[in-house]
Amino acid sequence: MKIGVLSVQGAVTEHIRHLERCSVNAVAVKNRESLKSVSGLVIPGGESTTIGKLIETFGLADLIRERNRQGSLAVFGTCAGMVLLAKNIIDGCKGQPKLGLMDITVKRNAFGRQRESFETELDFKTLNTPLTAVFIRAPIIKNPGAEVETLAEIPEGIVAARQGSLLTTSFHPELTEDLRVHQFFINICREL
Repeated sequence: MKIGVLSVQGAVTEHIRHLERCSVNAVAVKNRESLKSVSGLVIPGGESTTIGKLIETFGLADLIRERNRQGSLAVFGTCAGMVLLAKNIIDGCKGQPKLGLMDITVKRNAFGRQRESFETELDFKTLNTPLTAVFIRAPIIKNPGAEVETLAEIPEGIVAARQGSLLTTSFHPELTEDLRVHQFFINICREL
């Protein structure tokens, strides 16, 4: 199995390292050809507006949408990736680029600026024990659709969810040594 990490901005190396530690072939996705070769795609954290504009410019956005809707591409968005996957963005800029694949509404930077970043122990529905979750200028899910399964939440709201072959987290699982969220995504890719 080959899983790609969108390589236009963000924590690309960290995601590739985690996927490789889970014994899958992980590649950086920078163009349409590399996107066509993968079963799953991780959209890392970064700046959602910048990533959105770059995937439009590079001709990747339509191919991501098309392959996901056809059932040939699972997508995992972390932090900024969550914003890109959302159908609705509460506080996006005018013309905010998005993939709009997941039936969620997202509030960007829900916890404030960089200095309000934090770590917490988090119960994740499919895991037997809590994981350490790193939140950096994180979004939060509001109003999930009927097909969206909540996987983790904190008092402020939902921070992890799944809808079919789409997985999203507000936090950065690539910044800890815990591989379980990446392994969960690999299992989603195997279901395709």
